[in-house]
Amino acid sequence: MMPKPGRLLNVNTYHYRRGGSDVVYFEHAAMLAEQGWDNAFFAMHHPKNEPTPWSRYFVEEMEFGHDYSLPRKVSMATKVVYSFEAQRKLRQLIGAFRPDVAHLHCIYHHLSPSILHTLRSAGVPTVMTAHDLKIACPAYKMLNSTGLCERCKDGSIANVVRFRCIKDSLSASLIIAAESYLHRWLQTYQRCLDRIVVPSRFLLEKFVEWGWARERFTYIPNYVDASRFEPDYSPGDHALYFGRLMPEKGLATLIRAAAAASLPLKLVGTGPMEADARRLVEETGARAEFLGYQSGMALHDLVRRARVVVLPSEIYENAPMSVLEGYALGKPVIGARIGGIPELIVEGQTGWTFESGNVDALVQALNIAFQTPDGVLQKMGEHARAHVERSFSATRYLQSTLELYAGLLGEQRASAALASV
Repeated sequence: MMPKPGRLLNVNTYHYRRGGSDVVYFEHAAMLAEQGWDNAFFAMHHPKNEPTPWSRYFVEEMEFGHDYSLPRKVSMATKVVYSFEAQRKLRQLIGAFRPDVAHLHCIYHHLSPSILHTLRSAGVPTVMTAHDLKIACPAYKMLNSTGLCERCKDGSIANVVRFRCIKDSLSASLIIAAESYLHRWLQTYQRCLDRIVVPSRFLLEKFVEWGWARERFTYIPNYVDASRFEPDYSPGDHALYFGRLMPEKGLATLIRAAAAASLPLKLVGTGPMEADARRLVEETGARAEFLGYQSGMALHDLVRRARVVVLPSEIYENAPMSVLEGYALGKPVIGARIGGIPELIVEGQTGWTFESGNVDALVQALNIAFQTPDGVLQKMGEHARAHVERSFSATRYLQSTLELYAGLLGEQRASAALASV
C-alpha cells in the first residue's frame, strides 16, 4: 500500500548541484513533489545555493579550503565532530514543518551526524541514501595513498591518522578520526537511521562485511529518465571517457591501454590529474584528445559519437551514472570489475568488463569493441538502451521509494498504537 502524499524533509550539505549526490537530492525531491508531497530542505548556506524559503534554517557556511582565522578553524573542527548549531536549527525547522519522513543524502562534516540524534528525538522516520562508504569507512572511499584500504574494519580508527587518509593531511585526518570515533561510540548511525538506501548491491554486501545487519538496507538502484536522452546507435570511431580526471579513476591504465592498442581516445572532464594525464599521453604516444568539461547536450553529442564508453576505475565505485547515461545514449560500456560497476554490465550484451588496473586486460577489451562489426555493436547499443529503460527507470525508483516510506510510516503507526495500549 502506497502512502498518501505527506511532508518530506530533504537533507544534504549543499543546496546546489555540485556533484552527483546533490543532483539526486534535488531530483528526488522534485519526483516526490510531482506525487503531491510537500518538500522542506535543510542544508548549509552557500553563495551558489538555489533559492528556497527554508534557507532561514540553514547552517553557517564553512568550506575547508578557505583561509579562515585560527579561532574559526577551531570552531569548524568542533562542528565537524558534533554540531550543536545544526541540531538547534534543525529542531526549529522540524517544529515549523512537522515532517512525516526525513531523507538524508550527504550530511558529513558540514552538518555532522549529530543531526541524526535530533531527528530521532523528534520521532521522524529517517532514511539515508548511501552515496559512498562513509558509514563504514571514515574516509568515504576505502582508499588512501597506499591504495584500496579496509584496515578500519577490524582495526583501530587510528589508521585514519596513521595513513593520513583525508587529503593526505594530518590535521584533517585527526578531525575525521575524532568524528568517526565519537559517532561509533554513540552508535549514531546504527541507533538513529531507520533504513539505509543502497544504489548498488556491492555497497550492501560491503556494509554487511563490515558488521551491519542486512535488514537495515533497501536496494534502490539509481535511475535515468531515458526520455531525456536521444540515443544514436551508429558506432563511432573512438573510445570515450567522461568524468573527473583523478588517479583512482584508472586514467593511467586507460591511457596506456589506448596507446598499446593504438586506438583513438577522447577524455571529457577536468580534475587534479589532468596535467599528469597529458604528460602520460606524450610519453606513451597515445592518440588521446582532451575535451575539457562538458555537460548537457554538448556532452550527450560527444557520447553519441563514440564507439564505446570506458569506465576504468580502480576504486570501489557505487553505481556510476556514466554507465547508465552511456546506455541511455545507445552506447555499450567497457567497465572495470570493481565496486558496483560489474552489476550494471551484461557481459557481451551491453558491454564488457576487465580486471581493474590491468592494462593488458583493457587492451583486449578495447580491441574486442573496435573489432566487433558495426551491426553487432549497434545491437549492443540497443540492448543497453532497453536495459536502462527496464531496470533503471524513474518509475521503478519512485515505486521502490514510496514502498519504503509506506513501510516506515506503517511501523511508526504500529509502535504508536502499542505505546497507547
